[in-house]
Order: sequence, then C-alpha cells, then structure tokens
Amino acid sequence: MRIFTIFLSSMLINNFLLSKFLGICSFLGVSKKKDAALGMGLAVTFVMTLASIMSFLVYELLELLNIEYLSTIAFVLVIAALVQFVEMFIKKMSPGLYKSLGIYLPLITTNCAVLGMALLNVQESHNLIESIANGLGAALGYMLGILLLAFIREKTDNNEAIPVPLRGLPITLFTAGFMSLAFLGFQGLL
Repeated sequence: MRIFTIFLSSMLINNFLLSKFLGICSFLGVSKKKDAALGMGLAVTFVMTLASIMSFLVYELLELLNIEYLSTIAFVLVIAALVQFVEMFIKKMSPGLYKSLGIYLPLITTNCAVLGMALLNVQESHNLIESIANGLGAALGYMLGILLLAFIREKTDNNEAIPVPLRGLPITLFTAGFMSLAFLGFQGLL
C-alpha cells in the first residue's frame, strides 16, 4: 500500500511539473507537438526510473564510504551518463524524434525534476522499491503533464479566436497555470 501511495502521490498530488514546478524548460519547449512531447516524456521516464535506481545505489555506496556530502555531484554524473545513453539510442533509432527534441534532449541532464527526484528519494529515506515507485510516478506525472499541454497547445496555437497578444507563449503560460490549479484538486486524494 505504501508503494502505491508513493507512486500516486508523485504522479498526481506532488506532480513535479504542475505542483513543484520542476522541469519547466522542457515542459514549455517541447510541448508544441504531441509526438515530440511523447518522445520527451518517454525519454524522461526512462532516465528518471533508471536514475532512481542508480542514485539509490550510489547513495548507499557514498554512505558506506561516509561521503554523503558528494551525493548531488554523484547524482548529476549518474543522470548525465543515463542521458547520454538515451541520446545515443534515440539518435540511432529515431532521427526524426532526435531532431524534434533538439537541445531539450541533452538538457534532461540538468532537468531539475530528475535531480529533484533523486534528492527527494534521499531526503524521504526511501528504500530501493520506494525510490523506484517515486521515480516512475514522477516520470509518468511529467509525461502526463507534457502530453496534456501538447494536446491543448495543438488546439490553441492556430486558433483565430485567441487575441493576437495572447497567442504563443502567453496562452501557453495561462494554460500551464490552469493545469496547475487543476492538479491542486488531487491534494485531498491521499
């Protein structure tokens, strides 16, 4: 039951994009098209899930050596290595997706949502299974948020009913704000 609670909480209640406001740069930058948003969501899901496992193991090693203060640096290195793996895989398997993600794919390395998830696992003293549940839930919450925004943006970007000054980034920011308010409704869920 605790694992499900951690998973659901990180996906909906404490959504990294819409409740904690982590990972906003790729959220706004890649959400123009559904395909690019799905690709970024899958890449972040892969990286976050593996990073939750690897960061747990790295932190255990750092604790064993009594050098926990190096955890942030170690987590960034682990995340960077995972992102390089994902980048090489996507470049080889889907050049179109690689091109559509552009600079935002390597920026997963510095995506504060991924690092925040690793640090939150340590702060909350999650064991390995709880860390995986938190990482997967946070990643799926990220994917849910970016896909929802992509679906909405595809409808609003070419909508003539939207006044000219609000088109583009302004309406996107309004939309993200309203999505954030909607996700606040999950606060009483657990």
